[in-house]
Amino acid sequence: MIESSTPTMLEITETSRCTVCCCTLANKILMVLFMVLLIFAILFGNLVTLAVVLGTKHFHTPQGYLKASLAVADLAVGVFVVPLSIYAEVYLMVTDSAPEWTLYNSQSVSFHPCSIIGPIFAGCTLVSITTIFLLTIERTIAVLRPLHKDSLITRRRTTILIVLSWVGSFFLAILPMLFSSEIALEYNSCSRMCNYALGTIGKFPSQAWNILLLFPAFDFTLLCGTVVINIISLSSIRQHSKRRKHLAEAECQSTSKPTFSDIKAAKTIGTLTVAFTVSFTPIAVFVVGNVLGNKWCNFSFFAFWILAANSCWNVIIYSVRDQKFRTHAHQLLMPFQRNTTA
Repeated sequence: MIESSTPTMLEITETSRCTVCCCTLANKILMVLFMVLLIFAILFGNLVTLAVVLGTKHFHTPQGYLKASLAVADLAVGVFVVPLSIYAEVYLMVTDSAPEWTLYNSQSVSFHPCSIIGPIFAGCTLVSITTIFLLTIERTIAVLRPLHKDSLITRRRTTILIVLSWVGSFFLAILPMLFSSEIALEYNSCSRMCNYALGTIGKFPSQAWNILLLFPAFDFTLLCGTVVINIISLSSIRQHSKRRKHLAEAECQSTSKPTFSDIKAAKTIGTLTVAFTVSFTPIAVFVVGNVLGNKWCNFSFFAFWILAANSCWNVIIYSVRDQKFRTHAHQLLMPFQRNTTA
């Protein structure tokens, strides 16, 4: 999302353009192949998730709505963000020159593709974080207050929260351009995707830094809150499991305890939180490095594309952790398997 002091394609020479992903033709081909495979993985995984969640009555729950919202955010990365990078890199390989729009930032031309794609990537990343946070809250209530779950967590309230998370996330995504004329969007030669960057001023002013630092500050505040809530929830699950082992008869168990499905779902959301935290941490490290004056061009590529690759992890986590999801996904794919084997 944020890349501040790394050079644009206009500012680098052929020798300095040689990053770990693009030094040779073989590296460039592998990079484009990775991007193409990533698109297929994102589209396939998240379309399956949406088909299972929306097409199965069992998943028409607040948790199911949140998972659908998360899938839409991930799907947008595969539909809009990654294809633009593929176009720019294939164009560069075929013509041996970068597309003209990659040579300038959004302040230098009347229309720049990154003016749309950059906020989409930033907005969808923020939506993913807020949705995982909401999933964690929903599962924690189910574990700690199982008798109040249905009254506190309704589909109407969940829908309102989903809409607010999308509106708020995309407002934050366009905030840098609204409140600072010093911030632009560009196709960065290091990360190979659209990033926020310095406009026409040669040095980042403190106001621009303060605005851009809203992203990691907001992201890590929510992620830290999510991790803490997950720890509380999983600790409660562990205590409940220990108490259950000491019960000799089933009738002695209190009806106020969480169900097995609630416990399983809480562990799944915990896994989602860990996966997203792992994928987002390199971006945070990179931003801090930029503040300290480090460009870290090679690290920038890996950091941003690890975050983009996170968009295809969720369906894998659901398939491994959730047996009902796995069963419905298998049933959904059965007709296609029959057609391929016929």
